[in-house]
Amino acid sequence: MCAILGSVLACWVSAKAQEAGAWRASSQTAMSITGDIAISDEKLFLNFYGFTMARIRDLEPGEVSAVFDVDSSAGGRGHLYRLSIPGSKKFLHKNSLCGSEDTQWMAAFVEGRSLHIAFLSGQKMPVFTPEAFANTTDLCGTFTYAR
Repeated sequence: MCAILGSVLACWVSAKAQEAGAWRASSQTAMSITGDIAISDEKLFLNFYGFTMARIRDLEPGEVSAVFDVDSSAGGRGHLYRLSIPGSKKFLHKNSLCGSEDTQWMAAFVEGRSLHIAFLSGQKMPVFTPEAFANTTDLCGTFTYAR
């Protein structure tokens, strides 16, 4: 019984913290804007600056494929986070995440040893459908990181 409980607990902890830890920038946008990042339960660290964040909800596989170029049948769930990064905040090469707009949302999805992140502006919670993302002006960019 203890072995089963231990296995369940280990799976729950790893699923809860799948984005946690240090990540190396691997896409061109990540290398030119954020550089390497780190994520804890309550903070996102970009270029040595910590930003408080809160996990809002899980993203369904169809929602993940709407924002990231991944196969929705591959399984796994992403997560939506609420945060506040001022538009005036500059990172690598004097770049900001969303131009002059404040970054309000972060969608994250782990696929193997890769972390996909989308940063979004706007006060309203984003809608994760292909139609919504085809017409949104709130998507600031997508970034990929590796371990």
